[in-house]
Amino acid sequence: MGDQENLAKEEYQQERQMSKAASLAMELSKEKKRLQEELEEMQHQFDVVAPSTPTGGPDSYLKWVGVIFAVLGIFMQSGGFTLYGQLCYMLGATSWTIVGIYWNDKAVMLGSVIPATATALAISRTLFGG
Repeated sequence: MGDQENLAKEEYQQERQMSKAASLAMELSKEKKRLQEELEEMQHQFDVVAPSTPTGGPDSYLKWVGVIFAVLGIFMQSGGFTLYGQLCYMLGATSWTIVGIYWNDKAVMLGSVIPATATALAISRTLFGG
């Protein structure tokens, strides 16, 4: 009976170890799933706050040049420096038209080329009387 008792004890210990291993594997699986969900949530949060426009290329610099000239042009026109304001604004709108071409974004192109054209007409009227 001593051998059978030892054999039974060994089998019992092996079963306990296997059940511990299975339990650990389940815990690890749950933790992996939790970490994947957390990573997906963090990626979603990053995607929400990350800029969606391209950066680093000539278009990313040109868009800021366009913003500066457009804002400067509006303020200059409001301050009574009409011709200089119109020139600045036209440069800003033209810059944004080029950015729209870079991005292949028809809305940006159209929303910029129309004010640029209208401002160019106003400048020509001022310079050549019309």
